[in-house]
Amino acid sequence: MTEFSFLGELYPIKCVRLAPAQDLWSTVKNKPVKLRMETSGLGSEPPMTIHQMFLATVQKYGDYPALRGKKDGTWVTLTYKEYYQHARAAAKSFLKLGLERFHGVGILGFNSPEWFIADVGCILAGGLATGVYTTNSPEACQYVADNCEANVLVVENNKQLIKILQVVRDQLPHLKAIVQYKGELEQKLPNVYTWAEFMKLGESVPDVELDVLIDSQKANECCTLIYTSGTTGNPKGVMLSHDNITWTATAAGLMTSLKMSEEEIVSYLPLSHVAAQVQDMWICMRFAAITNFAEPDALKGSLANTLREVRPTSFLGVPRVWEKMQEAMKSVGAKSSVTKKKIADWAKGIGLQASYNAMNGDSSVPWGFTLANALVFKNVRKALGLDRCKACYTGAAPITKDTLEYFMSLYITAFELYGMSESTGPHTISWAEGYRIMSCGKVLTGCKTKLDKPDTDGNGEICFWGRHVFMGYLNMPDKIEEALDAEGWLHSGDLGKHDKDDFLYITGRIKELIITAGGENVPPVPTEDALKEEVSIISNAMLVGDKKKFLSMLLTLKCNIDDNGDPTDELTPLAVEFCRQHGVIASKVSEIINKTEPAIYKVIQEGIDRVNAKATSNAQRVQKWTILPRDFSISGGELGPTMKLKRPVVSKMYQEDINKFYGE
Repeated sequence: MTEFSFLGELYPIKCVRLAPAQDLWSTVKNKPVKLRMETSGLGSEPPMTIHQMFLATVQKYGDYPALRGKKDGTWVTLTYKEYYQHARAAAKSFLKLGLERFHGVGILGFNSPEWFIADVGCILAGGLATGVYTTNSPEACQYVADNCEANVLVVENNKQLIKILQVVRDQLPHLKAIVQYKGELEQKLPNVYTWAEFMKLGESVPDVELDVLIDSQKANECCTLIYTSGTTGNPKGVMLSHDNITWTATAAGLMTSLKMSEEEIVSYLPLSHVAAQVQDMWICMRFAAITNFAEPDALKGSLANTLREVRPTSFLGVPRVWEKMQEAMKSVGAKSSVTKKKIADWAKGIGLQASYNAMNGDSSVPWGFTLANALVFKNVRKALGLDRCKACYTGAAPITKDTLEYFMSLYITAFELYGMSESTGPHTISWAEGYRIMSCGKVLTGCKTKLDKPDTDGNGEICFWGRHVFMGYLNMPDKIEEALDAEGWLHSGDLGKHDKDDFLYITGRIKELIITAGGENVPPVPTEDALKEEVSIISNAMLVGDKKKFLSMLLTLKCNIDDNGDPTDELTPLAVEFCRQHGVIASKVSEIINKTEPAIYKVIQEGIDRVNAKATSNAQRVQKWTILPRDFSISGGELGPTMKLKRPVVSKMYQEDINKFYGE
């Protein structure tokens, strides 16, 4: 037993031994890898397993709250000591069910204490914790379960259980049991257990049996699988080691100045996505933070109530969440009195200037800031539940300058993060002491960035190096050769450039580049974002025109979402107001499309004209466009789990509309 120092405190910890390894990568689940260790600094810190990180927190902060979720409307808390005990109990139950070393436990459901306990319990028992998106079809669930050779599947409720039962018979040869963690089973089936039944299964398994298994684990071995969304072909199983997770959690927390046992977050984004899992589970575990679980309908409206109840110290929102908050606040503001609108507009001007001052390292605030803060900013933060928030973040997809500046005008800065599943989440981070608008920040401490094959403007493919770089893709040797070069650098597929202060800016994605018939490369996102800023009724815009003589665009309008998360035909209040301001009485998308409403089509064309006027060449100008009858959504398949646009899916769905642009 030895000790290590972290944030000025000494922790007893067993010496870490790494498994022998020859390569930086692997596609075999039980093959360890070499770590990208540095000779000094954070990159040289001793590796740890998940259990070692967890136990270190429990030993110092065992009586502190760890997980909080609602049961029958009342918050129920688990301390770190209780969390650890539950995870061990789950681990023993997995062993009782026959979980084999390096076999998967698939977890399919909304965020909850049981999700965390199942995940950590699986890792302690020597399995591969595998999140499965709740939006997956039965066939997609089958692919993931088969690919990771899952011995156990943990599902949230009867809805997800039915999905799994559709594919179980003879199609998942490694599957031994299913556990349902919410509600009672609607029918008793062999090898299907309630959560309560499952947690009792391992009571006969000796603690020493689990301890021997835990002690045999090495930091450079795989413990978690993150499956990519698979917009083209089957999803890839991203293999993450213990060290990938424990080192990244430490590095990200230190870079963002987290304080031990003082942080509190709300968990609502899908845990099968790397961003949510690293923040909600691993960074919180590393820093003894509290994870509060939102309601399952968080993204349908209840998130706001949870934020006001919890008042987190940090908040991560994907761009679409920030955009929805912006729309809701604008809708409320539109109903205010003339006097209140004038006060709000005055305060926003001050807030934006103050935010830019802070960004540029100027500690002074504009005249009137104190009054604006008292009258507007404090009230807004309180209404959003962000009044205790030390930092807000955005990531997982591009965000528009309009949305960033809207919140800056309210003296709320959303710091951009950038990374990928293959980098265990973050690679660059913006934070209070280092950010620039539209930049995704600076490289994570202890990691490196290089721009491969830069052009004359400095744009090159962004490549990563560090202990956060993944082990490999499970059973996909051909794919790993595309991702890692001979020296071990991870090629992101994204284009970017640095400014003079080393802030990274994403300028496009190689696979998304539109190459016109004339051979010009056009990154679509800047044009799409510019139009959305010009014409506020537009919800989604997708540029098309690969191998064509000119560019065209598919547009959707802002509409209300029903209780199932599906877009309706009803325009949002802001969209209705937009129509009214242009002399149109309309409350539905179909009314605008069916009438080819001249005033609305005219204002959209004028917005496109303004965007075209700023284009760097004729080839980058949009010549044709159409409004689609339905907005994009996760349930519709056009958006991924973090609401990122799935371009190949949209192109296939609306191929007929695209063909009309080009007379095909």
